[in-house]
Parts: sequence; structure tokens; C-alpha cells
Amino acid sequence: MIEQTVEGALVEALRRAVTHLPADVERALKRARADETSPRAAEQIDVLLENVTIARDDGVPLCQDTGLLRFHVDAGSGSPYLYGLRSWIESAVACATDLVPLRPNTIDPLTFEHRKDNLGHRMPWIEWDLVEGGDVTISILPKGGGSDGASRLCLLPVDAGRAEIQRTVIEHIVAWEGRTCPPVVIGLGIGGPADGALSLGTRALLRDLDTPHPDPEIAVLENEIRGLANATGVGAMGLGGAATCLAVHIEIAHRHPACFPLGIVVSCWADRRAKVVLHADGSVEVLPP
Repeated sequence: MIEQTVEGALVEALRRAVTHLPADVERALKRARADETSPRAAEQIDVLLENVTIARDDGVPLCQDTGLLRFHVDAGSGSPYLYGLRSWIESAVACATDLVPLRPNTIDPLTFEHRKDNLGHRMPWIEWDLVEGGDVTISILPKGGGSDGASRLCLLPVDAGRAEIQRTVIEHIVAWEGRTCPPVVIGLGIGGPADGALSLGTRALLRDLDTPHPDPEIAVLENEIRGLANATGVGAMGLGGAATCLAVHIEIAHRHPACFPLGIVVSCWADRRAKVVLHADGSVEVLPP
């Protein structure tokens, strides 16, 4: 049955997401290692790369914190399967929590009741975009609590320019030092409504690290902020060196003239991702992380 096929693919994608670092992130870590001149920082990156190999070879999570699970669904309007997606995702999360295993991370914010299946009120977190066609693409982002705690919504002066954006981001990265487990990936949401800016920043983290923004001016800003971050000296695990940031990705939205939101969303070095495509004919692909 289709629900069993989709749930099985999602469980496999969740397993891959937490045990296999995406190839683009591993390449970025290796480039950072090659460019590192600080012995202490180089040692830290060597440990991270060794961890990547052990996790992949032994099928164990890259980090004990397998995160809160976020899903971004590009839902083809012609898909015959939209009716079941939420329940299939929820079933897959509960199953993967037991089988992979994933650390149970969801607690009630008021009672502190601890769920054991990574479900709960509005959990897992799912965002939806309706797109053309009959395929459904489900992107998975396991986000650890340490780096997620460094998320920040900033309301900039309405006439802020590139320099103000850069200054705000860099001051934030420096303030958090090693608590985000750098080298980090920074997702920035610029513009939109205030509550949408953080969502844009999270969406930016889904992009391959080797893929710059298609708008050349935004791509330049991404590279400028990355260079400034690496010049701070925070370094790997906050112990100094040149590798503070692996990549900066930006998503933008038009904004109100009286409000300039900037959403800063940080991923630790374990920038974990996975993707499942449910085709209109019922076939399912689990894409490599």
C-alpha cells in the first residue's frame, strides 16, 4: 500500500539524514581542514571528519542530539497523495525514533512532559508549499538544540543596507562563540513579515553548500558574510582558527517599508539533510543526503 511505501522511504531518509553527512558538507569540512593553519583547530576538524566516517560506516548518528525534525514539503497540486502526507510523516517519525534510533527530543513547553516518540503538538514541524505538477518533494532537516538556540529574529533599521546586515550577523556569531559547534552553516532570511524571516532562514539551510544563490548580487553578499565570519577567529568548536563558517545561504522576500526583519538561523557543522520524492505514479525515491 502507498502509505507503507512512503512511510518506509521516510524512515530510511531519516536514518540517512542522521548517520550520513551530506557529501557537500563533508567536502566543505575537508576544504576547511586543508586551509587551516592553527594546529588546535586542525585537530578539531580531524576529529569531526573521523566522526563522519565512523557514523557512516557503523550506521550510528553523527551526534547524540538528533534534533527536532523539520519537514518542508513542496506539494505538487496534481498529486493524488496529499491527503495522507501528514499522518505518514508522523508515523515515520515515531517508527524511526525506535528503529534508528533517534533521541526523543519533544517536551511540552508548559508542563515539561517528555514524549518518547518525537511527536507532540505541531511536531514534527511541517511547512508546505503548493507547486505545479504531480510530484511531492519532502525535505528533512534534523536540527540540533544547541545551534537552534542560536536562532535570532532581528528588526533592523528600515534604511539598513548591506553593512548593517553584515554587522548584525557577525556580532551574533561572535557572541555565541563555540556554543553552536562551529564551523557552522548560516541561513539568513531577509525581509518578509517578521515571523517569516526565520522560516526563510531555515529554508536557506536546505540548499547544497556548493550552490550559491541564483541572484549574483545575493551570492556576493553570501560570500562576503562567510569571509567576515571566518575572519572573526572563533574557529572550529570555538577554539580559534580560520574555519568558523562553512557557508552562508540567503533567502529573501519583499517587506513592509516600516519593518525590516532579518532571521538568523544557524546549523552546527553537522548540517544534516535528506529528501524523499513521491511521484504521481506512486513510486518513491530516497535521494542521497
